[in-house]
Amino acid sequence: MQLVTAEGGLTGWGYAVSILAMVLLVLAAVYLRNRSKHSLKLTTRQLVFCAAAMALSFVTSFIKVWSLPFGGSVTLFSMLFVCLIGNWYGPGVGILTGLAYGILQFLQEPYVLSPFQVCCDYVLAFAGLGLSGLVWKQKNALVKGYILGILVRGLFHTIGGYLYWMDYMPENFPEALAPVYPIVYNYAYILLEGVITVIVIKLPPVEKALAQVKRLATQEN
Repeated sequence: MQLVTAEGGLTGWGYAVSILAMVLLVLAAVYLRNRSKHSLKLTTRQLVFCAAAMALSFVTSFIKVWSLPFGGSVTLFSMLFVCLIGNWYGPGVGILTGLAYGILQFLQEPYVLSPFQVCCDYVLAFAGLGLSGLVWKQKNALVKGYILGILVRGLFHTIGGYLYWMDYMPENFPEALAPVYPIVYNYAYILLEGVITVIVIKLPPVEKALAQVKRLATQEN
């Protein structure tokens, strides 16, 4: 089953898989949201905090510590704010927030090679950050969820890398490592930002402040 043509476009199967992946992700988000007794309905407070988190993610995504030539950068904790929504309200709300944020990312800095590539690099990748909510009730849920979210984001970027970006591999990249180029490229910036973020959020003053914000975000109206 071929998903991509030689010219980089999608085959009929490619379009079908792309549409199916988007539909399944949305259905999963709705299902997970409806399964949670705390997320049967988005309250005004939840909407406000989701909007605020998206805005902070969007603004901090412009503050780039290190950028790569074909997309991807170490930012000022931009992934954290989407993961916070999953940590506060569960995976359903987290995924939906990530989907919306992915659209903003696409509008901010679009790289378009095909519809399926857009799905991998924007829609699915950033929705994956919302999976931080899968462990929202566990001990150390924020750190665990954050690590899970960024790993899933990297996974979708890597899939897109294998399908579309291999031709952009630098000539000086070691030939022996060519098969893992998309993994190295995408996880280089994602894990670097991830390590920095985890160190910062585990600092006692930051940890205390985030706990206070979570209490404010999750208290009943």
